[in-house]
Amino acid sequence: YGNVLPGIDIFVCTADPVIEPPTMVINTVLSIMAYNYPSEKMSLYLSDDGGSDLTFYALLEASRFSKEWLPFCRNFNIEPRSPEAYFRKAVEPINDSLWSNEWSSMKNLYEDMKKRIESVAELGRIPDDIREQHKGFLEWDTASSQRDHQTILQILIDGRDANAVDNEGQPLPTLVYLAREKRPQFHHHFKGGAMNAMIRVSSRISNSPVILNVDCDMYSNNSDSVRDALCFLMDEEIGDEIGFVQFPQCFDNITKNDLYSSSLNVIMQVEIHGMDNNGGPGYIGTGCFHRRETLCGRKYKRGSKTESLRWDHRLRIQDSASVLEETCKPLASYGYEENTEWGKEVSLSLSLSLYI
Repeated sequence: YGNVLPGIDIFVCTADPVIEPPTMVINTVLSIMAYNYPSEKMSLYLSDDGGSDLTFYALLEASRFSKEWLPFCRNFNIEPRSPEAYFRKAVEPINDSLWSNEWSSMKNLYEDMKKRIESVAELGRIPDDIREQHKGFLEWDTASSQRDHQTILQILIDGRDANAVDNEGQPLPTLVYLAREKRPQFHHHFKGGAMNAMIRVSSRISNSPVILNVDCDMYSNNSDSVRDALCFLMDEEIGDEIGFVQFPQCFDNITKNDLYSSSLNVIMQVEIHGMDNNGGPGYIGTGCFHRRETLCGRKYKRGSKTESLRWDHRLRIQDSASVLEETCKPLASYGYEENTEWGKEVSLSLSLSLYI
């Protein structure tokens, strides 16, 4: 069924490299890149509202590490596919020498990458030798601050490139870094504004008919999540009536007595299930698969047919990655939504998404 599976654009949102450490962010990114889904049909966009060159550096490291991590996940069918979560819970397989060697080697690769990122974080700046590794670091030469800078957009992995493959020759997902333009005199509308910028930018780069958005601290614990969601969206009887599929939130490291009710048991196990009787749960801001057309102004009418997810929606763009980067930057500018329906009739409501 791989040929008829739709493309999916995945939005990961982060906003502060101190509160949301880059190592945590890239663990979420890597867990999603390793989905059990055709890599050539996945495009992942990291929205960095913190405008941090440290976050960009961490994503650059993750793009390299993914060439080793994705085959490891695929060959040994591991879960979860966040390296940090996996190695924290897994026990080294000492009874199988081949598996043990692979396991130890991969853990060492991950720990080495983590140390490099954390060393740069402790230093508080990107060393010159690292800045020379990618042209994207030049963008921070003209950025005044995290709240006052131009659009920074870098395609770290171009899924169209025949050379964008892992160490087994399998294609890698497209990977894009985006820090939308920020100016202190203009309201940026928080996460709602970030999501809208990614909708526009992704429509030019990949234009997948399904969009998944994930908070940067919510790694995937199920590599089949995309396929599970598509069972609803592509259902031949009721699929046309479904605009989004919301997955529940689950949390690690909850205390024994859960004093702060972090497990959200009432919400996730009772209320959201109960909402199915009224057409389904609300959008909780993360772990949600949307139809792109529902975020771009399409109104639902009973009996109407939604755009088929079986079509190939990928854009036949011949432009190079560098040209795409420049042509997409205006789509994430601070003034793009002025005097338009963005945030009203099209995309996420800016007034509602302030507290998502």
